Amino acid sequence: MTAPTPSPITTIPGYIAGTWTIDPEHSEIGFSVRHLMVSKVRGKFTRFSGEIETGKQPGDSRVTATIELDSVDTGAPDRDEHLRSADFFEVAAHPTMTYRSTGVRIERDGNYVLEGDLTLKGVTLPVSLRLEVGGFGPDPHGGVRAGFSASGEIRRSDFGVAFNPVMETGGALVGDKVQLNIEIEAILQQS
Repeated sequence: MTAPTPSPITTIPGYIAGTWTIDPEHSEIGFSVRHLMVSKVRGKFTRFSGEIETGKQPGDSRVTATIELDSVDTGAPDRDEHLRSADFFEVAAHPTMTYRSTGVRIERDGNYVLEGDLTLKGVTLPVSLRLEVGGFGPDPHGGVRAGFSASGEIRRSDFGVAFNPVMETGGALVGDKVQLNIEIEAILQQS
């Protein structure tokens, strides 16, 4: 006898269908990557914008975001300059990275997965993000806010970000897998 399959979550407490803009002052687009294969370096982008459309049903929602690559901040100015160079982001030729959702999938356990296309350095590939809905509610200024967390992983080499000298010990300077960690607070524009 098999266990019953849990029903997918189709409603979220306080859910509001509408159009939202990302509040960059209360949001963060972060990443982490292995360094020397022994530790992780964390960073974030400080300039970005985007829009979220929450559909009548959560699965009908859409997201678009644009990240300014020259705003990369790892806490080390020399490293940030190197990341802006042709070895990594090549911001002179490719100033932005974009994400456009293609759908929201509700998994059997009720968790959400945001499906979409990430464009970086002229390469567009599908990227799935695990999505957690933080909630919906009023702010102290008479507006309405929504909160979302998303996480995922990409291989930077898939997007042409392949700089990676081999160390004397045989390990790589920088890992290929990049963990994405996103915290978004959005402001309702229209419901």
